[in-house]
Amino acid sequence: MSSSLQFIRQALAIRWRPTVLALAGAAALAGCAVGPDFKRPEAPAAASYGVNEGLTPGAGVMGAGSGEPQQFKSADDLPFDWWKSFGSPDLDAVVERALRASPTVTAAQANLRQAQEMVYAQQGYFFPTVGLNYNFERQKLAGNQGGNSPGIQGDGSTIQTYQNPGGPTPFNGPVLYNFHTAQLTVGYTPDVFGANRRQVESLDAQAKMAQFQLEATYITLVSNVVAACIQEASVRAQMDAIHLLIDDNQKALDILNMQFKNGFVMRMDVAAQESLLAQAKVLLPPLQKQLEQTRDLIRALVGNMPGEEISQTFSLDRLHMPAELPLSLPSKIVDQRPDVRAALEQLRSANAQVGVAMAARLPQFSITGAIGGTASHFNEMFKTGGPFWNIIAGVSQTVFDGNTLKHRQRAAEQGLLQAAEQYRGTVIAAYQNVADTLHAIRGDADAYDAALDAEHAAKVTLDLTRLQEQVGFANHQAFLSAEIAYQQALLALVQARAQRFGDTAALFQALGGGWWNRPVVVATADDENAKEAPKPLPLRP
Repeated sequence: MSSSLQFIRQALAIRWRPTVLALAGAAALAGCAVGPDFKRPEAPAAASYGVNEGLTPGAGVMGAGSGEPQQFKSADDLPFDWWKSFGSPDLDAVVERALRASPTVTAAQANLRQAQEMVYAQQGYFFPTVGLNYNFERQKLAGNQGGNSPGIQGDGSTIQTYQNPGGPTPFNGPVLYNFHTAQLTVGYTPDVFGANRRQVESLDAQAKMAQFQLEATYITLVSNVVAACIQEASVRAQMDAIHLLIDDNQKALDILNMQFKNGFVMRMDVAAQESLLAQAKVLLPPLQKQLEQTRDLIRALVGNMPGEEISQTFSLDRLHMPAELPLSLPSKIVDQRPDVRAALEQLRSANAQVGVAMAARLPQFSITGAIGGTASHFNEMFKTGGPFWNIIAGVSQTVFDGNTLKHRQRAAEQGLLQAAEQYRGTVIAAYQNVADTLHAIRGDADAYDAALDAEHAAKVTLDLTRLQEQVGFANHQAFLSAEIAYQQALLALVQARAQRFGDTAALFQALGGGWWNRPVVVATADDENAKEAPKPLPLRP
């Protein structure tokens, strides 16, 4: 160890100022980077989402007749924990658990860290590479070659010298020698035309894209959890409604059976009621299957196996309809949507790749230098006669490659065009998504009010028909028709209310999900061995 330190000190003591000057000169050559500089596309000049005036912020109360009114409110800043607006502690607990334990989040975090490390690795090419090398050589030459040379023992000392005036004679013993070589090498590739800078720019854009993909993973995960919980609540409400219908139909069948025995109704009336009861019972198995599959989905979203149950259950009665819905300005969408921001970074990466391809067609420069020493004894390598140094500067230019580099540049240019159109398509799809969601929310409110009115009317009709039947003013066929109508109205009401919840959650997702307000703590995995969560972007929409 002491010998190695001695070697390093002696090597650095050698004057190798020319190498330093050459490297500094090469760095000075690194001027501008070839290729197009990235310019962010301008945001679309859309003044609205293409919806009517009833959907502008602060206008139009929706669902007023249902007792669950909603009103749009201008919101430049969305909360990341938007799911709390549904007022369900069980929903909050499941979402938080999914954010901690979902494998999709952990995978997206690893993808981001990988992309960041690739940027750091490429940045290393801006610096010289320094290598330290030491070789020890020990050789044995045959002793029968002849000549007037000394024989050498294993420790390097001379054992005997032969002199023969008549010519060379064979040695009496073999020749052994040691040889030490140590050197410090420095290599540097000047980034004269900015190829490395463009490559770093491309990788940095890919890292930013991975960051936005991570944010999209959070938003998608939360939206899927909320949608699954709403779905469970909807299925349970439909099952409860069908159970009530089955009970009513069973009671009606019991009454008819008694009346049939006493001769007050015909067997056809009993058969019709039996058919209605059977139809109601048929509706249960599909809903039971859907409920179990929805529970499986929720378990998977929180990182559980199918056999690992969660304690929370959901019903529509324990969910509250958010009274105020955010409505960001259209100009904010391109900044708030992580998919749009990811597409923008993909465009920036493709733009930088054009510069990389252009630089590959230009001369390539390189500079290498070495200092070191050689000797038959280790401690003599840096004494008089032992040290050496060299500087090598090179430039290369491809003269003929079958137009490979030319076509690679053209391919990069087409990749840039493709990324630009994909970005444009992503922006259009984002605006469409918001507009579709706004239309759905307004339509859901109208549909829910209509379904509520229909349920009230069907219930009144059913109650009056039952009374009329009991006093003999209506036959049982009229009662069956009224009960079928009420059954359909009740199920339609449950589905309409669940649809309102679902599209309300979809609006938060369509507007960007508030990823810029995400606290870092929710990104950590629920694992003591989990790596630190990636740092959030220092960007805001």
